[in-house]
Amino acid sequence: MLNENHAMIIDFPELKRDIVQLTHHDPLFKQKSQQYHELDYKIRQLELLGTPTDDQHTHQLKLERATLKDLLYQQLTSHHRREG
Repeated sequence: MLNENHAMIIDFPELKRDIVQLTHHDPLFKQKSQQYHELDYKIRQLELLGTPTDDQHTHQLKLERATLKDLLYQQLTSHHRREG
């Protein structure tokens, strides 16, 4: 879907508390999370504005976003199990 917001809190509302805790207490998580949100915003802007770009570029950006999201999700679920 075009211009869909993939913010972590929207996609994983059940992990909201973990997202907040890790953002405040884990510098690496915070850095990767910020990188993810900036990439998501960039993709949404490309889609929304119809900025000329080739399919390969868009695909690469979405692949990077998915890779970051997987990494962040693994950290979140690990944290959730420990804190549960």
